Amino acid sequence: MTAGLILGGAISALLATAVPAHNPTDAFADPPPDKIIIKVATVNGSGCPQGTTAVAVSEDNTAFTVTYSEYLAQAGGNSSPTAFRKNCQLSLVVHVPGGFTYAIASVDYRGFAALQPGSTGTQRASYYFQGSPDTQQRTHPYRGPLNDNWQATDETDWAQLVWAPCGAQRNFNVNTELRVTAGTDATKTSFMTMDSTDGDINTIYHLAWKECPAKP
Repeated sequence: MTAGLILGGAISALLATAVPAHNPTDAFADPPPDKIIIKVATVNGSGCPQGTTAVAVSEDNTAFTVTYSEYLAQAGGNSSPTAFRKNCQLSLVVHVPGGFTYAIASVDYRGFAALQPGSTGTQRASYYFQGSPDTQQRTHPYRGPLNDNWQATDETDWAQLVWAPCGAQRNFNVNTELRVTAGTDATKTSFMTMDSTDGDINTIYHLAWKECPAKP
């Protein structure tokens, strides 16, 4: 799946690793004046079969969203033995205006969970830049009985944001996962989804900006 997207701005964003030799200068909330081009390099995983994931830019140009239509993990009942865990690996090519870099400091996840008594659900995400030795991971656990919408936010303090290296093209990668265990009564199905029946549930990535240091 490949898509070209144009993004004009943003306020929050990332958890990954940059190159220390290219540390940018002071951060600011306003986006650069020129547009950003975001392309989806790859989308792979049991939670996002081909054609079931879409990436789009918010109307106010402050974030980009990922929408899933078949992202569901389940256990118990007649569930397949492999259905308890679903994942999706998303790799983005982000072209930023010259002299700027970005970070992802905040990501919002939403979905629906129907967990029987004794059942557990887990939403997990990891973030990293291509070529980075480190991966930042966040986990959000849920416990049954639960039959409601869920929402989770991964965020990093402004002073601790890690930025894409200046002057180098590095894909931004995010790997999400849903995991569900059967409840006390294993004949009943428990499930957790990162989509909705009308396809309107999105994962939202908010961006922050910095100017790169001038070249000598």
